[in-house]
Amino acid sequence: MEKKFDIRRLDSAADNFRADLASVLAWNDAEDARVNDTVKKIIADVREHGDQALLDYTSRFDSVSVTSASELEISGERLQLALESIPAEQRTALEKAAARIASYHKHQVQQSWTYEEADGTVLGQKVEPMSRVGLYVPGGKAAYPSSVLMNAIPAKVAGVEEIIMVVPTPNGVVNDMVLAAAAIANVDRVFTVGGAQAVAALAYGTETIPAVDKIVGPGNIYVATAKREVFGKVGIDMIAGPSEILIICDGETNPDWIAMDLFSQAEHDEDAQSILVSPSAAFLDKVEESIFRLLPKMERREIIEKSLRARAAMVLVKNLDDAVMVSNLIAPEHLELSVENPDSLLPEIKHAGAIFMGRYTAEALGDYCAGPNHVLPTSGTARFSSPLGVYDFQKRSSIIRFTAAGASDLGKTASILARGEGLTAHAMSAEFRIKQN
Repeated sequence: MEKKFDIRRLDSAADNFRADLASVLAWNDAEDARVNDTVKKIIADVREHGDQALLDYTSRFDSVSVTSASELEISGERLQLALESIPAEQRTALEKAAARIASYHKHQVQQSWTYEEADGTVLGQKVEPMSRVGLYVPGGKAAYPSSVLMNAIPAKVAGVEEIIMVVPTPNGVVNDMVLAAAAIANVDRVFTVGGAQAVAALAYGTETIPAVDKIVGPGNIYVATAKREVFGKVGIDMIAGPSEILIICDGETNPDWIAMDLFSQAEHDEDAQSILVSPSAAFLDKVEESIFRLLPKMERREIIEKSLRARAAMVLVKNLDDAVMVSNLIAPEHLELSVENPDSLLPEIKHAGAIFMGRYTAEALGDYCAGPNHVLPTSGTARFSSPLGVYDFQKRSSIIRFTAAGASDLGKTASILARGEGLTAHAMSAEFRIKQN
């Protein structure tokens, strides 16, 4: 085994552990000024020139030249043809994953509710799906049919009336698995446009592409910057950072399994982060041996190596309780509890996007077909964020109805509070409804 580089080691008992951990976790997500300026110009251009701007940018960035924006739309018949033309095993896998994703997300559907107080006052909440949602899907070298399923199916389960999908097709190359996934997920319309211009079209609408209420889905730095820029005009799912995994292991799992689980995130890109936490120094050594033995066999070896060099870490802890403490500090996107009794640790896990329980539950299963969503909070945002779900495609309106008696009684309270804030019209609006003796 040839060891070409060192994987950073930390010890939770060290005096400078938290500072060292913060250094490992540090990731510069600052917007590049050039990217930001470019995105703003593209958005402004699409807002002003609509379809013509989309045609110009599609020709410029994707080398696809058409004379009408209507030619950028892929028909439902073409989606169905893709579904019928992909290999049978791919179709079966997509359909099985879709069924599991739909089954899981049906449990998340929220219903409207009301309750009535003694004086007849009715309070409640009206839950409604969004009308139209935009789904961005990466194209070219990056093709993610799984992301189509994970984003579109919860929206459909929520009751969203129309899903508009955009996907770039550099040099006119279309990925049939992506189109097949769109057919399975019942995506309503698909346009072959990408980049910041696609985000702008979804946010503001053009003559051909309708404006949406929310934009979801992954993309490159230009897409992420565009989503940040249009937020407020439309909703967005999140601004995601690099993919990450944290594995807590008691030292009894096959070290090759753990090494490959670490690789499964590292192969995403050079900024992805893989962290192993264990109370066994000997086990950390075994996993490191597995890493350097297995790495040369990986198709994406160069990407994995750069990720491990730059951002990976192995953390020695006193015990599994200490491991949970480290995990809660990190708030990882993916957390594997590769231990004999994961249920004993679960109550103390406070922050994680998705929790994979036990030695046999590889994170990769969650990426594709377990059922829960693979769109997860990254970069510590699991402290306050949740996985994408049906609730992201539902909106809530408060319901308030007072009887004369209720308005008279509560109007006195509202009057006092309003006058305390110096808002006299508020106070008088409530007072007009107070019953006079």
